[in-house]
Amino acid sequence: MPSKIRTEQRAATRRALLRESRRLFAAKGYGAVGLSEIVTAAGVTKGALYHQFDSKAELFAAVLEQVQIEVGERVAAAADAVEDRWEQLVAGCEVFLTTCTDPDIQRIMLIDGPAVLGWHEWRAMDAAQSARHLGEALAALIDAGVLAEQPVAPLTHLLSGAMNEAALWLATSTEPDALADTTAALRRLLEACRSTPE
Repeated sequence: MPSKIRTEQRAATRRALLRESRRLFAAKGYGAVGLSEIVTAAGVTKGALYHQFDSKAELFAAVLEQVQIEVGERVAAAADAVEDRWEQLVAGCEVFLTTCTDPDIQRIMLIDGPAVLGWHEWRAMDAAQSARHLGEALAALIDAGVLAEQPVAPLTHLLSGAMNEAALWLATSTEPDALADTTAALRRLLEACRSTPE
């Protein structure tokens, strides 16, 4: 029984650290948040933090992974809400862009993510989440004949890169129609990839 209680306490500590560090990273940015502030907000000791994470960067990576999973879930929910396979792709891509206009998500996933973890580690995490789902959707559309027969990996990287770049641009754009214009451009780009555009 004590072992089960300790396991539950460790899990509760981890949840508190992730919740509070995410809130602080989103509000202030990674560089402006110290470990003391995180442990105070979470109501734990530095020892408890180091029992869970080796460093602030490792804690940030766990927060980033959590954010990426949530974005992926939103994209999947949008795709699942429509039946047509093509519209699933379009809906998922549009929701990705819309979700990335959330300032908290922008800061953690698109601004601090590559800066803190380095480009290669950030790309690897992105590939394991968003890009993997995109690749699966594109492969299904190729199999169904909706997209022309072609290697999936290059197309996935091109579209993923375009959407990440668009999301970064949206993060700093002051144009009132930036999101609407970007999603319209995305639709045109996707339509150009179709085997038989409608």
